[in-house]
Amino acid sequence: MNRTIFNGRQLGRLIVIAAALTTIARAQQPQAEAKKKGERKNAGPRDMSKIVPPLEETGFVSMFDGKTLKGWEGDLNFFRVENETIIGQTLTDKQPKQNTFLIWRGGRPGNFELKMDYKLTGNNSGIQIRSEELQDPKFVMKGYQADMDGAQQFTGQWYEERGRGFLALRGQLSYIGEGKKSAVMASLGDNAALKNLIHSDDWNTLHLIADGNKLIQILNGQVMSMIIDDDKVGRKLEGLIGIQCHVGPPMKIEIKNIRIKQ
Repeated sequence: MNRTIFNGRQLGRLIVIAAALTTIARAQQPQAEAKKKGERKNAGPRDMSKIVPPLEETGFVSMFDGKTLKGWEGDLNFFRVENETIIGQTLTDKQPKQNTFLIWRGGRPGNFELKMDYKLTGNNSGIQIRSEELQDPKFVMKGYQADMDGAQQFTGQWYEERGRGFLALRGQLSYIGEGKKSAVMASLGDNAALKNLIHSDDWNTLHLIADGNKLIQILNGQVMSMIIDDDKVGRKLEGLIGIQCHVGPPMKIEIKNIRIKQ
């Protein structure tokens, strides 16, 4: 067996190198353990809902005192308050001459969020935002509408009352260019699948967001439709809020917990 003989100087260098390697190894060990702890485990499915939690609601102000229509104005032949709920209703033998609206007199919001619980029975209704009031006939509005109907054909879409008509159907992200008609930019989901999330003849939660040229409609926690409106002539960046009683077959719209954040 061959033996290697080191002199004092060589042996000293080896001792220094060995000590350095030991120090490096010890420094890297906690990093390796930390990395190992931070690695994803593939033991099973991960609950992704906890990564980004639900947004906490803050800053909303009630638009309804629960007892009267104070702060609202409309044809009281069709609107009333019962059980802390705003009710708009038509009957076969009690019809408005045209669609009539209960109008909120608390201002002309521009950028805002609007939330409420609603239940629709029968024909058709809708929530107006950034809208204008016609002087004749009285209590008639034109403008953006979060549409809804008893058959759930139109519920979840954006419509423009007395204006440009259908802007974004349920499941559509639509873009409106200067002087152009609305066109689909992307899909937000299958129309029929989204329809299954709507509660017919029961309570639904509606959340509307108006921010600059963007309008978003969220129903029962699901984005239903969205508009990006760059038509400077046709669009409105502020206006009135209203609740619709639709002419035609009987309908009943019930609204509670209506609130706004500006």
